[in-house]
Amino acid sequence: MNSTIEAILQHRSIRHFTEQKIEDEKLELILRCANAASSSSFMQCCSIIRVSLPDVRAKLAELAGGQTYVESASEFLVFCADFNRHQQIHPDAQLGFTEQTLIGAIDTGIMGQNALLAAESLGLGGVYIGGIRNNPQQVTELLGLPKHVLPLFGMCLGYSAKLPEVKPRLPLSIVVHQERYQNLDKQELEQYDQHIKMYYASRSRNNRQTSWSEQITATLNKESRPFMQGYIEGQGFSLK
Repeated sequence: MNSTIEAILQHRSIRHFTEQKIEDEKLELILRCANAASSSSFMQCCSIIRVSLPDVRAKLAELAGGQTYVESASEFLVFCADFNRHQQIHPDAQLGFTEQTLIGAIDTGIMGQNALLAAESLGLGGVYIGGIRNNPQQVTELLGLPKHVLPLFGMCLGYSAKLPEVKPRLPLSIVVHQERYQNLDKQELEQYDQHIKMYYASRSRNNRQTSWSEQITATLNKESRPFMQGYIEGQGFSLK
């Protein structure tokens, strides 16, 4: 096992950071690694907004649901799907297709993962902030995002003050399918649910008494940002 694989398998979300700032050279390396990510048809349809101003950070933390680590992290980056740049190059560009929305989301996700893996390899930690989609229009106005730009997620980066346990993932026997899609093995799921319960019970902080299946049931029994469709269309995405 090499250091890259070790870093991937030891991933955990970091939400508590020290006051130590990320060195400029490390931040540049992280951003270069993000920018080196795979790009569909070499469209390079992603942008990163680096947010440093304390008042803007505080507002973003509020808009993301009161996630204070948006303020306390050394760096906060907002990853966006961006076709505005392409329209500036080609004003008659045919935009608004759902396929472009998918390309933008996929490429931006890959870019974010490159950034986080690079940060972790440099001894840093971080966490994705999907909460910026709680109030997408306000985030758009706050960051001055033009049409054809979608803020997909934020990312806190910094030096970890607390190192939580690695959260167990679904077993490969559930995730990986051979040749064709296979129905869920309920026995495997039950074993995983018990594993998750044991993990939460033994965790050093924020103990829970729920299984993964119970978490998923609770999450999918409520609406999930129903305003997103209208917002996405307003930004010029998924119109056709």
